[in-house]
Amino acid sequence: MENMPQTGIGTFRLEDDTARQSVLDALEIGFRHIDTAQIYGNEEQVGDAIQTNGIAREDFFLTTKVWYERFGNDSFIPSVHESLAKLKTDHVDLLLIHWPSPDDKVPMEQYLKSLAQAKADGLTRHIGVSNFTIEQMEKAVEILGEGEIYTNQIELHPFMQNRKVAERAEELGMKVTAYMPFAVGKVMKSETLDTIAQQHGASAAQVTLAWIKEKGYYTIPSSTNAEHLKDNFEFDKVKLTAEDLELIDNLDNGDRIVDPDFGPKWD
Repeated sequence: MENMPQTGIGTFRLEDDTARQSVLDALEIGFRHIDTAQIYGNEEQVGDAIQTNGIAREDFFLTTKVWYERFGNDSFIPSVHESLAKLKTDHVDLLLIHWPSPDDKVPMEQYLKSLAQAKADGLTRHIGVSNFTIEQMEKAVEILGEGEIYTNQIELHPFMQNRKVAERAEELGMKVTAYMPFAVGKVMKSETLDTIAQQHGASAAQVTLAWIKEKGYYTIPSSTNAEHLKDNFEFDKVKLTAEDLELIDNLDNGDRIVDPDFGPKWD
């Protein structure tokens, strides 16, 4: 599939049969974008689910991410081949740098050139980054040129709207992909989101997804529950008002969930 569907499913923290079943359920429900990563340890299960479902390769969009320990010249491309073998496909639609190299141990120029090489070799249709700061995005565009970086996948949800990074990404021609859109369940506990949801006969999750789409962002919520996946898939029935959007915009309090010690210095 050439273009990334606006809403896909994430597989972070999904293991073994749970990962396989979640992807099977998602495909059955109608999702056509599946996001995984080398470090998740579930590429094989994702591949199994895709095979079991029997969906034609051109009918879905598949993303995986290269872990920073595989950035070396001798390990980057082999790691992508390894991922493809596990995913049981000859290419992904999007290959991301999962995290910038901690403390620039591997120069960005080196691993981004390897990323571009993966695209040139036909191992991926698109290339992108994840967890990049404004400065890092700018540097990446300098290295690879404009229009090469498809997306920056970042933590983004009502409580951490990452506005500066999102804005700059779009100015640089990158799509913004929001991961952890439900803030590990905090969305479901928000009084504001719950009130808006009740007014629309919807769920807080659906309201959040409608808000993300309204912002022009892409997203990859995850769930192990088929009912929740179906609920997520049907968020489009929610038409938020300008007032709703403003209320959600005002929930931003910089509540960052993903902040590993190897992460960059955030904007």
